[in-house]
Amino acid sequence: MSDNIFIRGANGVMDWVNERAPGLMPVYRKHMTEYYAPKNFNLWYYFGSFALVALVNQIVTGIFLTMHYKPGAETAFASVEYIMRDVPAGWLIRYMHTTGASLFFIVVYLHMFRGLMYGSGKKPRELVWVLGMLIFLTVMAEAFMGYILPYGNMSYHGAKVIINLFGAIPYIGPTLTEWIRGDFVVGDATLNRFFALHVVALPLVLLLLVVLHLGALHEVGSNNPDGVDIKKGPKGNRWSPKAYADGIPFHPYYTVKDLFGVACFVTVAAFIIFFEPTAGGWFLEPDNFTPADPLVTPEHIKPVWYFTPFYAMLRAVPSFAGTQVWGVIVMGAAVLILFLVPWLDRSEVKSIRYRPMLSKVLIMGFAVDFLILMYLGTQPSTDTLTTIAQVLTVLYFLFFFTMPLWTRMGTTKPVPDRVTMHD
Repeated sequence: MSDNIFIRGANGVMDWVNERAPGLMPVYRKHMTEYYAPKNFNLWYYFGSFALVALVNQIVTGIFLTMHYKPGAETAFASVEYIMRDVPAGWLIRYMHTTGASLFFIVVYLHMFRGLMYGSGKKPRELVWVLGMLIFLTVMAEAFMGYILPYGNMSYHGAKVIINLFGAIPYIGPTLTEWIRGDFVVGDATLNRFFALHVVALPLVLLLLVVLHLGALHEVGSNNPDGVDIKKGPKGNRWSPKAYADGIPFHPYYTVKDLFGVACFVTVAAFIIFFEPTAGGWFLEPDNFTPADPLVTPEHIKPVWYFTPFYAMLRAVPSFAGTQVWGVIVMGAAVLILFLVPWLDRSEVKSIRYRPMLSKVLIMGFAVDFLILMYLGTQPSTDTLTTIAQVLTVLYFLFFFTMPLWTRMGTTKPVPDRVTMHD
């Protein structure tokens, strides 16, 4: 009896909403109950949902942090210490935010790698890939500005190094760096403008890009591990006349599956937050637990781990005539070249499953190359490590420059004419 009352009440609320906002239900059906996804998603397809959960965590915890944070050279570090020591559960909110940032980048990198393995950016999903890369750029800018806000000693000196890189740009470099800082040195003006961008401007851009990314994905449909698009089914399909023979409705089938994955993801995140929030100095560096001091430079200035692959490439390029302009160009090109993947990949098939062994070796080698660069970016610069970084940087770019050649080398097994999976 109580169940019937609940169902009637829920239906009444839905009817009331539909009468006043008749456009909501068609949107809900298009993107949830009538959006058909392949049946053969594997574990790699969890990371998109994880990224969305991590984004929500960053926004919610960030809102609470702004209630007590005070941007300013004299107040920023002290306000973070106040949050950690005196605000009820402030330490938890702060660690959820810092751990969440690193977990966000972990799942984003894995999400991008999955797209590379299964050809998720190939026709007709080029726009989905490009929007995803714009999200990646925005997240990098958001993370950099957030990294500066606690105004610890590593944050301060790291900000000086990274912002000064823009000074290598010919003609406009000095003016540009002064404009970014808002002053001649990193200080109050820098923190205030970074705070505004980190809290207001970039989150709005990021949310817009996420909506566009999902909207573009749902227009062309999801890829799958076989890389073969699902086919429209007969009208006798038990789900809907518009259904797909090889697909199932995203809701409730994949929403339930994603909830299980999210529960596992949150469990891992909770373990890190409660037992090892600094991750041995990878998520929070020891130097950032001391206030910024222009007179005390850390022994080894380095960015947080998710920027270190590109930082290693920057350091691998020797300076010419006292300028790092070529290193800056290489670092920027390392990110921008990712936008071209849908057009560099000339393979007739999408999935790594049906590509020759050479493609599999090169893609896995690229992943190893990236991870080693990530490690090298965290280490003090030596002649040996610089040489290794130079070799790996060349290999990084060769992977993309030669992609049109090695992706044309055919398949290792027949590609099915459709995705055949059991109901």
